[in-house]
Amino acid sequence: MADTSEQGTRRTRFSSLSFCLFLALLASLAPLAARGQSFEHVNKEKLTAALPTLEEMAQRMVDEDRVPGLSIAVVYQNEVVYLNGFGVREEGKDVPVDADTVFQLASFSKPMASTVVAAIVSDGQASWDSRIADIDPIFQLYEAYPTQQVTVRDLFNHRSGLPGDAGNELEELGYDRSTILHRLRQVKPASSFRSAYSYSNFGLTEGAVAAAKAAGMSWEDAAEAKLYKPLGMTSTSSRYADFVSRENRATLHAQLDARWRPLAKRDPDAQSPAGGVSSSARDLAAWMRLELGKGQYDGKQLIDADAIGETHLPLMQRGKHPITGAPVFYGLGWNVEYGRYGEVWGHAGAFSMGARTLVSLLPAEQLGIVVLSNAFPTGVPESLADTFFDLVMSGMTTRDWVADWDSLYGQLFGPAIEAAIQRYSTPPTSRLPALPLSAYAGTYANPYIGEAVVVEKDGRLEIRLGPDGKRAFPLSHFDRDLFTYHPSPEMPTMPAAITFEIGPDQKAIGVKIDDLNALGLGVLKRTGG
Repeated sequence: MADTSEQGTRRTRFSSLSFCLFLALLASLAPLAARGQSFEHVNKEKLTAALPTLEEMAQRMVDEDRVPGLSIAVVYQNEVVYLNGFGVREEGKDVPVDADTVFQLASFSKPMASTVVAAIVSDGQASWDSRIADIDPIFQLYEAYPTQQVTVRDLFNHRSGLPGDAGNELEELGYDRSTILHRLRQVKPASSFRSAYSYSNFGLTEGAVAAAKAAGMSWEDAAEAKLYKPLGMTSTSSRYADFVSRENRATLHAQLDARWRPLAKRDPDAQSPAGGVSSSARDLAAWMRLELGKGQYDGKQLIDADAIGETHLPLMQRGKHPITGAPVFYGLGWNVEYGRYGEVWGHAGAFSMGARTLVSLLPAEQLGIVVLSNAFPTGVPESLADTFFDLVMSGMTTRDWVADWDSLYGQLFGPAIEAAIQRYSTPPTSRLPALPLSAYAGTYANPYIGEAVVVEKDGRLEIRLGPDGKRAFPLSHFDRDLFTYHPSPEMPTMPAAITFEIGPDQKAIGVKIDDLNALGLGVLKRTGG
């Protein structure tokens, strides 16, 4: 069992995508009010009465500096009843958010990917039960039987056996999608095939890419042709280049010294189906109408009702909602819950570099809300959605959702971050000296991480990771053969450990990189130098 500091380092690095494991738990499905609270069905009068409170609360969240900017869309009975933006696109700049501001959606992309695949299924080009071995035979899992049998459905409901972190660390190192998907065959399963739920960004990505191949298209082209163009979603794309080309786009923000700062950028193209969509509240309102309309939009059946309906079935149990304790399930790219207000379809998204997004739909009420924000960590999207559904269903709030979500985030992140920082913030007073730097310099590799090149530079060590060694980090000596580095630009105070294994000739023969070792694949052997 790993020591607490190692667990904390792994858990709190907040790699854009390993953090999505946390989001799998939090993937906020808002309308879970206190049990015993009576309610009636939504009507236009109750909805109209609730919207000013929603707007006031959103403005207050910005005024209290809980987020730099927000954008919200509400649909009801096939109509867009609310669209608005609050705050600014980038802290320190007077550029307001509006309903057309484009945000990066992070894991909110998953239910949109399921809609695209539902359209491919509707067109007869693949099925949810198409075997990956038939439509994308290059792909392999660690074991032969799952490789032959895994289907699009298995990958979209996270029951392939792939551990949740698989591929995330490779993406952070800069590897492209095809390289990452190829290397997944090196990853031992976290469970037996189809026996357990494990939220996997690159598992779902493979399911989507394979379905698009069956349709004779790249994923990005399929998303545009099957969903964005038919719905007139002109501000939506699955390509990062399109996002950065938008003038009206939201910048990512993370907290540093108790202030929101645009610390980093996030290119999610490698796992585009699972986290690479960018969109606006206005465009997402159209998509919510399609979902609530069971594939029908503006009087036309764009996607077969059965094909899209399968995405909302509760297939895998995920555990319990972190605040209400209600059981939660996963469908095909969707979270499915059965709360106080009935069945709920939803998903949240987050990038640790500064995005938090949420969609939550009440199909029986034909009601849905999208909340987009340009900051992390924050529970503002969940707080707004939970409060809004309370108001429209019960006429009153059932609890202080802002306090509940703030408390949850504080419990999950604060202590673990502090523990990790404290563990490696100061070298021990009796630390042992390092060997000569030349003893550590060299090339190390394994089939999963690839090469790590350690060089002497300006009197200290530097490690170069990823394709062509483009990710370069200085190392700080901590104790004897243990060094630290800071791999995460959005968390510059968060260290990770690198430990060299020394051979009998007093020269390093291997290296363990802790933040790349969550799957036991962060140990590399010397290959040269």
